[in-house]
Amino acid sequence: MKNSLILAIVALGLAGCGISPKDGSDDTTYYYSNRGVSAVPTVQAATPAVSTQNGPVGVAKIVYFDFDRSDIRPQDRPIIEAHASYLRNRPASRVVLEGHTDERGGREYNIGLGQRRADAVKRSLELLGVPPRQLEGISWGMEKPASPERTEEGYQLNRRTEFSYR
Repeated sequence: MKNSLILAIVALGLAGCGISPKDGSDDTTYYYSNRGVSAVPTVQAATPAVSTQNGPVGVAKIVYFDFDRSDIRPQDRPIIEAHASYLRNRPASRVVLEGHTDERGGREYNIGLGQRRADAVKRSLELLGVPPRQLEGISWGMEKPASPERTEEGYQLNRRTEFSYR
């Protein structure tokens, strides 16, 4: 008896949820009769061709270096040129150039090498017309490896300068 009384109360409660308002706003005829009326204005979002925070779209954000070197390789020059163009056209943008090394060498030496790599990219950007106030070069040395592999391929991934837009 108790169970059937509880079931009847639950059934009545659920049946009450299905009652539609008297104005007809809940049925199909209301939808079709008001389909041409737009209560919310349509807004089209523009998709930017260039990201405003992360640098130029479709351009690598890493420049790689040869072992124990801090000079820019010819194949990486287009990357730097694209970032220079982006920064010249956006005076409010800032980038931190983070220099990295592989694990070979001492900690102090690698901090210095990472800084020389960041500075090499910074000098290249400045020569391409980017104001120094938009650039900062720092070194992580071997502290933030991109690859844990102790192979030439892994070491190559760690010898880099990364563009970090702020």
